[in-house]
Amino acid sequence: MAQSRLVNMIDMLNKAHNGRYAIAHININNLEWIKGVLMAVQETNTPVILGVSEGAAKYMCGFKNVVDMTNNVLNTMNVTQPVALHLDHGSFEGAKAALAAGFSSVMYDGSHLPFEENLKQTQIILDLANKQHASMEAEVGAIGGEEDGKRSSGELADVEQCRKVAEFPLSCLAAGIGNIHGIYPFDWKGLNFERLQQIHDATHNIPLVLHGGTGIPDAMVQKAISMGVSKVNVNTECQLVFAEAVRQYIEAGKDRDNKGKGFDPRKLLKPGVDAIKNKCIEKFKVFGCLGKA
Repeated sequence: MAQSRLVNMIDMLNKAHNGRYAIAHININNLEWIKGVLMAVQETNTPVILGVSEGAAKYMCGFKNVVDMTNNVLNTMNVTQPVALHLDHGSFEGAKAALAAGFSSVMYDGSHLPFEENLKQTQIILDLANKQHASMEAEVGAIGGEEDGKRSSGELADVEQCRKVAEFPLSCLAAGIGNIHGIYPFDWKGLNFERLQQIHDATHNIPLVLHGGTGIPDAMVQKAISMGVSKVNVNTECQLVFAEAVRQYIEAGKDRDNKGKGFDPRKLLKPGVDAIKNKCIEKFKVFGCLGKA
């Protein structure tokens, strides 16, 4: 097995918080995603967080395979920049399984539970994460939109609940401020900066997380970063550019080039990989983390 080059999120998030920039959390879905993101990391000397939902982990044949595949790619590409492998919106059992498999970071999402139960289970996962020097993200106030088939409307996290959760030595906290997963509807009201300020003031300067980074205007994201957001999650946007690049390749008939074997998946999917790389570099610039490795 390849030597692990994975790190937790603690150092990169603290540096981002102090420097008033944000680390990009890019959700990965397969080998092409891992390569595309890491190509961007190497080209720009930028730290990154590779996010994996439980659904994506299942698609990639389990947490252990995701860990092994990521470590193998890191070693093969000789990536020296800080890279964390983070479970995104993990369930209680999922977070435990990801940690056991070697994830360097986990998010436990108990936001759908009664608050006291969320608090209790957050403590249990935090204790497990600390034992293997992994970082941990918790959530208060469900993030709107859809994540692995689970839907919720955008909501604003309760400030007092955020304060209580932040008493744990968490690496970062996700709190709903009107953001949603997926594509934003035309009538979206935007981020609630008043609530963001209240949460930041109540949580003792803990790095905050903005989920649903796809579709939020850049200026709005940058304002949130200036107010304490140190991690921004991007998923849908990479999926969209990947699909569009592969579609253009096929519509141009390049997959029908029998002589050049344009149907070879290594050629067919390459435009998508390059599109992911370029989108990541674009986000690194917006978030201010470009070259911060």
